[in-house]
Amino acid sequence: MNKTDLIDAMAEHAGITKAAAKKALECALIEIEGALQKGNRVSLVGFGSWSVSKRAARDGRNPQTGETIKIKAKNIVKFKAGSDLSSAVN
Repeated sequence: MNKTDLIDAMAEHAGITKAAAKKALECALIEIEGALQKGNRVSLVGFGSWSVSKRAARDGRNPQTGETIKIKAKNIVKFKAGSDLSSAVN
């Protein structure tokens, strides 16, 4: 399922227009992104939670040349599925 498919499904399920579903989805994604940028955790009970974690700088290896390279530290987004979502797919 891609974003367009999700918008179509949301519109049909909620009985709203595709434009309204698109706006709702985009607003939700913007708010989740904004919270994560601030370092906050986003939790949807039963569905899952997103959090930001720091990945330390480390040495890596170029697979083509075998040369050691430096990989910069960065923030990564983690998602942990909630119990209802886990139950639904198992």
